Amino acid sequence: MDKTNLLGTYGTEGQRSKRRGDFPLLFSVITLTLIGLVFVYSASKYSSEITYGNEYYVAGKHLVGLLLGYVAMLFSSQFDYRRYKKIAIVAISVSVLLLLLVFTPLGFSNYGATRWIKVGGITVQPSELAKVCYVLFVASYFDKNPTRAKSLLGVLPVIGVGGVICVCIILEPNMSITVCFGLLMLTLLFISGMKFSHFCIVLAPIVACVPLLIIAEPYRLNRLSAFLNPWASPKGEGYQLIQSLYALGSGGWFGVGLFNSRQKLRFLPFSESDFILAVIGEEVGFVGVTVLFFLIAFTVIRGVKIGIESRDYFGFILSVGISSVMGIQSLVNALVVTGSIPPTGLPLPLISAGNTSLITFLFAYGIVFNVSKRR
Repeated sequence: MDKTNLLGTYGTEGQRSKRRGDFPLLFSVITLTLIGLVFVYSASKYSSEITYGNEYYVAGKHLVGLLLGYVAMLFSSQFDYRRYKKIAIVAISVSVLLLLLVFTPLGFSNYGATRWIKVGGITVQPSELAKVCYVLFVASYFDKNPTRAKSLLGVLPVIGVGGVICVCIILEPNMSITVCFGLLMLTLLFISGMKFSHFCIVLAPIVACVPLLIIAEPYRLNRLSAFLNPWASPKGEGYQLIQSLYALGSGGWFGVGLFNSRQKLRFLPFSESDFILAVIGEEVGFVGVTVLFFLIAFTVIRGVKIGIESRDYFGFILSVGISSVMGIQSLVNALVVTGSIPPTGLPLPLISAGNTSLITFLFAYGIVFNVSKRR
């Protein structure tokens, strides 16, 4: 065969291979969701039986969300990601509107916070949607003119929109998502090529705001105190962290066995959502948690790699931005559950119960998969 024809055939096959997309990423995402389904059932079956008379109640709702998430991921994996440029402004505007609706009669309160919109029997958490919409907005904004990242004036719209969203979220109140969103904003500015001197100028007031936000609300000071010494209030603010540490300590190296957690027997609050990692650690031990975070790290790194190999700037920021959301939120959740930072409510992506988060992340990773098909 002619050498030219051989190279042409090889090139065509290579292009077809790339158009199939990054299936290792898809496999890791689906595996994480299935692991999540198993542990949501394990963590919630006792409380579901006591509260609803059905041990599958919470797991059943999670399964419905998972199936809807798969449909959303299938759609976004087939929809050309470049078309999102046209709707980025609309998407971020809708996300801000939904955040504002939280403060209307449509807002739904639980455990002293109003973070959801409830219409009929459907509950949505707008802050979960806002993260992905913000990534779309930033990717579209810098794609039009990448040199905007080189000047303070050029990054003002990104900081302004991010600031508005952070204010809406902190008023709910939701300190944890606000912190994650702030870290996401800084990450997007950094990867967009912002000058280091400008980055420091932006970072300084954000860091200064953190202690002010803690002082502004008494419950945050109580949580900080519980973080420093949870045993000072074992039945109060320190209770949840102590129960989480009991669960992780009981798990040891290899755990007490799947479905055999004792802390989920209504000792550990939010065992199927924000603190599901503690139940996982108790049942499968340090080794199991290490495998889980290896899979999470693989998913994040794979997404970043797809972004780096993207053929356009828009795909780069989209993939790296979505992967950053996954990485930041997973890291913060792990630090909270292990008592490394003050306790706060934050789901473990693709694992914890919470359909808005689950569906949003699956939709987002469908976008990353779509980018991988056009590397």
